[in-house]
Amino acid sequence: MNTSQPQDTAPPPKTSRLARYFPFLDWGRGYGLTTFGDDLMAAVIVTIMLVPQALAYALLAGLPPEVGLYASILPLIAYAVFGTSRTLAVGPVAVVSLMTAAAVGQLALPGTADYIAAAVVLAFMSGLILVIMGLFRLGFLANFLSHPVIAGFITASGILIAASQLRHVFGIEASGHTLYEMAVSLAAGIGQANPATFAVGVATLAFLFGVRRWLKVLLTRIGVPVRAADIAAKVAPIAAVAATAYASALLNLPDQGVRIVGDIPQGLPPLTVPSIQLELWLQLAGAALLISIIGFVESVSVAQTLAAKRRERIDPDQELVGLGASNVAAAFSGGYPVTGGFARSVVNFDAGARTPAAGAFTAGGIALATLYLTPYLFHLPQATLAATIIVAVLSLVDFGVLRRTWTYSKADFAAVAATILTTLGIGVEAGVLAGVILSLVLFLYRTSRPHMAVVGLVPGTEHFRNVLRHEVKTSPRLLSLRVDESLYFANARYLEDRLYDMVAAQPELRHVVLMCPAVNEIDASALESLEAINHRLCELGVSFHLSEVKGPVMDRLQKTEFLDHLTGDVFLSHYQAVATLAPEILQGDALDAPAPQVARA
Repeated sequence: MNTSQPQDTAPPPKTSRLARYFPFLDWGRGYGLTTFGDDLMAAVIVTIMLVPQALAYALLAGLPPEVGLYASILPLIAYAVFGTSRTLAVGPVAVVSLMTAAAVGQLALPGTADYIAAAVVLAFMSGLILVIMGLFRLGFLANFLSHPVIAGFITASGILIAASQLRHVFGIEASGHTLYEMAVSLAAGIGQANPATFAVGVATLAFLFGVRRWLKVLLTRIGVPVRAADIAAKVAPIAAVAATAYASALLNLPDQGVRIVGDIPQGLPPLTVPSIQLELWLQLAGAALLISIIGFVESVSVAQTLAAKRRERIDPDQELVGLGASNVAAAFSGGYPVTGGFARSVVNFDAGARTPAAGAFTAGGIALATLYLTPYLFHLPQATLAATIIVAVLSLVDFGVLRRTWTYSKADFAAVAATILTTLGIGVEAGVLAGVILSLVLFLYRTSRPHMAVVGLVPGTEHFRNVLRHEVKTSPRLLSLRVDESLYFANARYLEDRLYDMVAAQPELRHVVLMCPAVNEIDASALESLEAINHRLCELGVSFHLSEVKGPVMDRLQKTEFLDHLTGDVFLSHYQAVATLAPEILQGDALDAPAPQVARA
């Protein structure tokens, strides 16, 4: 076969190979003034939204508020260079902030130098893991986190995050890593709630929930375009920040016991070198891996959804590199782990961002905020930031996933329920592990008992269907068995046992045909089982045949001696097998053989 390329094929652009690792070389070639204007406008809107979020999520992670701003500058520039999504907005997010607090909180007290150093190391390790996964194209590892498990984890995390912020709304001391611990701690301190703090928190919550629920509707009713109204509703938290900071300074709320953000250092992020203490790295290794995978899954899901809306595409493996570079950049600029944020990315998309340059412009806006705006945040109540977090994370809570999975798949429901309960009752890392482990266990159990159907010919066609579901033609001399699963070590013995039972129920049987249209792989254990079946049937005077074997499976079988010892044949189609082995079925005078009882298809 001639495999040479056509001579008139144009050579690839010289930058194509470099663009694989530096996507900006691709989109940057056609960058123009119009695109610049769209990206700049989107950056202004996202910057307004990101400033309060960055401050709030840093506090959620147990870090000084400025760390959230630091994590929103260089990481965005790094992603603009290495990322492939045109609209993904990278930065601090709620779930990763919670996971950071859970991991680092076991090693040091929040806010201390050791705590900040550990968070920096966590970002650096997460970045390295993501980059290595990207370079070795290991993005498929994220597939072990099923969507129901991720949905359950995010739902439970949203509840934990909201519960953890109630102490700031009430102005009391409370702690805990599980929902029970938080509830007990809150109940013990509720009697010392600060009225002024509670008033600020509740007012902010009411405003934010009201804006989220009604502002878009009201604006569209008075003629504001839907896109602009939606963006206005999403950036409304900045109004709450400005109003409560002004009210705090005007009414001197700190003297009434209202806790404020306080002094936020002005200036660009400092150059930070992550610690290389081996013991610290070992202690954070598991958390870094989980943060990397969960952050990647969350980010790539958002990126793929937004890319599909514009008929664009992303490269998941390069996304690993882009997110990894962002986290490394966060580590060297005093930040903590980051990933793509859902709400910010949607705002970025709706605001008209065209390229990742919008993220770089956003980084410039955050840098200006750290240089000039931080003094104005001195009087910002922590209750305001807590309310911002609560409203943001409650939108992530989706108890509907329990109903949907219960209706569709009890196994997925079990995985989701286990993830939610373990996350709420033990912690975030345990919740993810519980969901993953249970998903794998249920998968192994489900595939260890593959569905098998005895099939017969649908009259007047060449199609074969389950004898328990359709009126079909069969023969007592032929058993046609369809296996709807790949054959591997976990289900090989099950196939043997079920087949022997079926054979014993048909004393006139002379041929068994294993129908393999759904068999994508046969491993060594399953091959041994097929050899044992072939030998056992031969002793009973029954021939063993295969039909509709896929090419790759056939290629592997041909490398073994199995086909040489097979007592029957391998048929290209099952119709051909029936025509050869039991032609009476096609002639319309077949006997209706008693079919072995098998599970319904």
